[in-house]
Amino acid sequence: MFSRVRSQQGFAMVGATLLGYGIMILSGVFGWVIPYAVAALVVIAGELALATRFAETGELLQKAGLGLVWRRLTRDLSVVLLIVSAVRPGVGATIAVMLLPAGLWAVAVGTAALTRVAEGRAATPAFTRNIDLGALRRVPVPPVWAQRLAGLRLPLLNVLLVPAAVVAALVDDVAPVVVTGLVTLAAGLVTAAVLALTGLRGRGGAPGVLPAVHDWMARERPEVALYFAGPGKDAYQANMWLAPIEATGRRAVVLLRAEDAFGALADTRLPVICVPAGVDFMNLDLSSIKVALYAANVGANIHMLREPGMKHVFVGHGDSDKQASVNPYSKVYDEVWVAGPAGRERYARAGVGVLDRDIVEIGRPQLAGVHTFGSAEADHTFTVLYAPTWEGWLDDDPYHTSLVLMGERIVSGLLAAGDVRVIYKPHPLTGSRSKKAGAVHDRIVARIRAAGGDTDATSLDGTGHLVVTGRTPALFDCFNATDLLVSDVSSVVSDFVQSERPYVVANPGDLPEDEFRREFPTARAAYLLSSDCGELEKILAVTRTGDDPMTEARRELKEYLLGPAGVNPMDRFREEVGRLCG
Repeated sequence: MFSRVRSQQGFAMVGATLLGYGIMILSGVFGWVIPYAVAALVVIAGELALATRFAETGELLQKAGLGLVWRRLTRDLSVVLLIVSAVRPGVGATIAVMLLPAGLWAVAVGTAALTRVAEGRAATPAFTRNIDLGALRRVPVPPVWAQRLAGLRLPLLNVLLVPAAVVAALVDDVAPVVVTGLVTLAAGLVTAAVLALTGLRGRGGAPGVLPAVHDWMARERPEVALYFAGPGKDAYQANMWLAPIEATGRRAVVLLRAEDAFGALADTRLPVICVPAGVDFMNLDLSSIKVALYAANVGANIHMLREPGMKHVFVGHGDSDKQASVNPYSKVYDEVWVAGPAGRERYARAGVGVLDRDIVEIGRPQLAGVHTFGSAEADHTFTVLYAPTWEGWLDDDPYHTSLVLMGERIVSGLLAAGDVRVIYKPHPLTGSRSKKAGAVHDRIVARIRAAGGDTDATSLDGTGHLVVTGRTPALFDCFNATDLLVSDVSSVVSDFVQSERPYVVANPGDLPEDEFRREFPTARAAYLLSSDCGELEKILAVTRTGDDPMTEARRELKEYLLGPAGVNPMDRFREEVGRLCG
């Protein structure tokens, strides 16, 4: 209801603003000073509201062809019309009144070009972390005020001509408009001069970042690369491989392709290079790299896959029973590394063209820190982690996540259970595609807040309910504080099996139990939760005793999902990287 009212108010503001522009033009034609002044006030107030409170509605005007440029031109035209009609100046003064605002528009176009040149020279073609590139020449950039004023924002200064025109019409003298026009034009010329001088100081080409990166690659000769071409919101996919790659002891480098991913990458001791432009990246000397590890299937992988002198290995970002874990794109890699026999069988069943001989079972090296025993002391509060997956890409799959259909019932049931601590950690992409998922997430957070929980938790300490949405605490840290997991068909379940503690898999589609376990092998040792969450109370009662009937099934499933017991997955990962490095 609030959003609907706000939308109606926004459209009313648009109507009033456009009507104001029309009255300004009409009043200018006939020389009506008072109606012009009133309409001008309406227009100025409307523009302020559309730029702040009703920004989304203002964007619709842009799409309709009534953007700021058109509106500012209309405003300046109304000034000229009012002066010509009400003051009736001589030919020279009339020409001055017409040329002064037009001159500022001409300067605005020039400053837009100068700004683009300055931005192009100052743009960094590569970003690095943990790499010493030596002394690099910095390209000067214009002052912030000049950058903000330059371009088609500059004619905003012509708004000063509106009150000047009203004053000129009242005193029957063109001087206020001419003086104001000269001041605004002078301000524009000063801005242009500052931009031009900055450009002259920065001539001589772009900074030598790329050559320095080339020199570093030639000098350090990394042999292992973690390649990630996804955006910042997906950086968690690369983050999970940073520590295992560090632990290999090999000369390694992280290669990124998106600037926001560079900013979202977790802390690491590994050298990091981000080269956004495809041409720049393909010109890097990658001859020393023997193994390229890919955490995600994205189109820009082709810029690395085209390199013939290395082994290309898809490591993904988690084994699960979801369709994404058997993407046909995986055929392009030399090898596909999975956690255990389940991953190998998953590709065989899918028949997407990945040959069995190209699949290597390495376990999950990230799980080395996940404990396989109780989460805390004997008197600790029983802790339940609700970690639903995101809504996925398909509009016709309402059962991809439990969040939309079951999430509120799950959290409400846990909060009502008494003497249960709830940790809610949604998938990082939750709500990115579905507004329904985002709305349910917000309501769950509100419920936990109302129950006295910390809705922006950065630590697992204490006994209160938590909402964990940041990079820390990490998912695996939450595992170690958890007695019972509630999740969906996702890699969260596969990874949690490492702990051998009880877990619940949501069945929002209410499939028959045998069919569900057969279709989703990761649920073989799970308690299943139907869409009405009727089993939740019983599951809590059984698992809180610490001796539930699914214990042995979880141990067997662990070997199927993650590989043989007693074998350190980090050692396996290190050995396989060493094999390909020769």
